[in-house]
Amino acid sequence: MPTGSAGGSVNIKEVAAQAGVSPGTVSNVLNRPHKVAAETRSRVEQVIRELGFVRHGSASTLRAGHSRTIGLSVIDIGNPFFTDVAAGVEEAASELGYAVILGNSSGDRVKEERNLRVFAEQRVRGLLITPSDDDPARLDVVRDRGISVVLVDHPAHRLDQCSVAVDDIAGGLTATGHLLAGGATRLAYVTGPLTMRQCLDRRRGAEQAVAAAGLDPATTLEVVEVPVMNARAGQRAGERLASAGRLPDAIFCANDLLALGLLRALLQAGVRVPGDVALIGYDDIDFAAASAVSLSSIRQPTHKLGRIATELLLDECDDPESHAHQQITFQPELVVRESTRRA
Repeated sequence: MPTGSAGGSVNIKEVAAQAGVSPGTVSNVLNRPHKVAAETRSRVEQVIRELGFVRHGSASTLRAGHSRTIGLSVIDIGNPFFTDVAAGVEEAASELGYAVILGNSSGDRVKEERNLRVFAEQRVRGLLITPSDDDPARLDVVRDRGISVVLVDHPAHRLDQCSVAVDDIAGGLTATGHLLAGGATRLAYVTGPLTMRQCLDRRRGAEQAVAAAGLDPATTLEVVEVPVMNARAGQRAGERLASAGRLPDAIFCANDLLALGLLRALLQAGVRVPGDVALIGYDDIDFAAASAVSLSSIRQPTHKLGRIATELLLDECDDPESHAHQQITFQPELVVRESTRRA
């Protein structure tokens, strides 16, 4: 029968004695579970449950100078792309004994900096961030406080910084090349703010595909920029294109939410997709396959992005001396569905 301190809370030495291990092993199970053999870890965790042991989080935070939390700052948690990334982050963090604090910047630098201050006040162990722009100065301030930083869905431009990203130039080239191969000669690229690295790189890829086909991007590719990347903005862009009098042959949207809103506007205007206009999105969110006309898209490994970024971050946190910084870039994948399948 397991026993604990009469009338008081269970301490780490009692857990160790009951499990037949050292207090250091119990500490590793709590703080660095990946360093403990699975059988031993399972035995210690069972004793923790039986004794009702709860770590005194505030005390351990003060001793270590940080908490068992990591911060995650994304541009738009309403976008299923970032929801899936966050799921990968949470899964990996939980396995390694960490909790995740989420900050949503809405692409607003001021709001992002406010979130970074909150993360620092909470003494997060590390930070995962999809930055709102390419200015590294505020992230250097975070690193100077001893908080490790990994960029997510954004390449690092320095060797002492980990990042996990997708080649968005290749994605834009693939999406536009697919439309051109279907016979399109007049295209539109509907995008969020081109100050965002992802939007700009996808445009660059689209222009490369047009030029490679022997066409002039300036006259072949119309760029339609909207302030936010959601379905409502996509619908408004679709309404403008449909009422302009001369629709493009094909439309490439910088994400699936824009494409789904645009699809709705085109169908409401009596435009046939793909009969009159071929349409492709980006991200391959779950709704893409389930839309009224299933949406062709460029797939990104969202869950994997979050998981690998977290593993890199916590490896740097736990073993900074031997940690090797990595800049990982995944290649996107074309998924063809009804919206670009022309007879």
